[in-house]
Amino acid sequence: MDYSQFLLMSQELGLLVVILLVFFYDVFMPKMSQRLLPAFASVVFAIYMAASLLCLPATGEAFEGMYQTTTATVAIKAVLNIGVLIVLVQSIDWANSQFVAVRRGEFYTLLLMTLFGMYLMISARHFLLFIIGLETASLPLAAMVAFEKNHYVSHEAAVKYIFTAVFSSAVMMMGLSFVYALGNGSLYFSDIAGTVVDTRSPLLILALAFVISGIGFKLSLVPFHLWTADVYEGAPTAVTSYLSVISKGSAAFAFFVIMSQAFGAYYPQVWEWMLYALIILTITIGNLFAIRQKNIKRFLAFSSISQAGYIMLGVVAFNEVGLGALMYYVLVYIFSNLAAFGVIGAVERASGKLSIDDYNGLFRTNPNLSFVMMLAMFSLAGIPPFAGFFSKFFIFSSAISTGSVALYVLVLIALINTIVSLYYYLLVVKAMFINPSDTPIEKFYCTMPERIGLVVCMLGIIFLGIVSTAYTALIDAAVM
Repeated sequence: MDYSQFLLMSQELGLLVVILLVFFYDVFMPKMSQRLLPAFASVVFAIYMAASLLCLPATGEAFEGMYQTTTATVAIKAVLNIGVLIVLVQSIDWANSQFVAVRRGEFYTLLLMTLFGMYLMISARHFLLFIIGLETASLPLAAMVAFEKNHYVSHEAAVKYIFTAVFSSAVMMMGLSFVYALGNGSLYFSDIAGTVVDTRSPLLILALAFVISGIGFKLSLVPFHLWTADVYEGAPTAVTSYLSVISKGSAAFAFFVIMSQAFGAYYPQVWEWMLYALIILTITIGNLFAIRQKNIKRFLAFSSISQAGYIMLGVVAFNEVGLGALMYYVLVYIFSNLAAFGVIGAVERASGKLSIDDYNGLFRTNPNLSFVMMLAMFSLAGIPPFAGFFSKFFIFSSAISTGSVALYVLVLIALINTIVSLYYYLLVVKAMFINPSDTPIEKFYCTMPERIGLVVCMLGIIFLGIVSTAYTALIDAAVM
């Protein structure tokens, strides 16, 4: 065995080193030092992230082509790392809280292990490795959702998540068994692409539907979204923020890779139209149900469902421009959504309130938090000059780049839904700045980790809306 091929996995190996360092700190450091574990995990991960950007791995294949490193995989992993670092910083105070402190080491180990699984999903070019990555990313998340053992809703959310994850994996593997039979006994993406070119059997259509269903669970695409709102509401806010952006971003990229490299030849005949239907349903139903929500975590759950539909427009483009737009959209979504969850986490820590009505009059008592939340809502809604406007512009442009009439209709429907989303995002802004309240949330001060997380998100929302360098760099990196 040629061990030099492990050098292509430098990002995975570096992450394993981080996991081991966090684990050893938790096990061997004295009890009086345990409170510094969250800060230690954040610092070590930041060092790893900087090192991975400075020492980019060489591109190539490993393990007989099962694993592949390209500029695109390196770029999307770097994007996910940014989101993970923000989540780590924002979770410091929660991890040191009374009911979580005894298990803080497990939380960070599980979180980083799920990221390792997502890395494997992104670089997999063989369905066996992809399934290993998918399960490595999914199963620890169930434990993270149930992390607050003293809350019944957290247990309920974990049960819903694990059952849905198991059923979706079973459906996907059923589809892969059909693909294995039709692909002459191979699960390599390249082999499948070569064998299904001349295949037009109903069994392949069914297999594609099953595979899309399995990945659609990770992305919260309608009708595979029913777990999302309950899990987001019941999970700790730190876990919810991680689920909403990191898990979604990795699944979107993996979806693009699988569908383009394994089933690309079948795109115009079958799964293009499947994807059109999923996008329209996801954006529309996500928006309509978001309007009805009173709990702000459920509100952002349906918002994330709608955002998943917009992300899928990059897949519809089916080219490098679409992949670059998808990565840029995920990057902007990370800053925007984590800014919103950062405010929610701070308010929950100080007051325990999670209803949108509780935010009435927040500007009078906590103007800085209200300002950050407003920026997040404006960016998620796509209001210029914030980053969310440009992410939607680029993703729409990539979708219509092929010139198809059907794509113009699809983008038109998405634009109409953007107007609907503008309404419900502004409801939160209205609550904070306009709605009166006799008992507003009292003035409180954010802790230093909360401030750092919110400032980084705010700068990302503003910076990515002004400077186009990030989008240009991701377009250049979008080479499979």
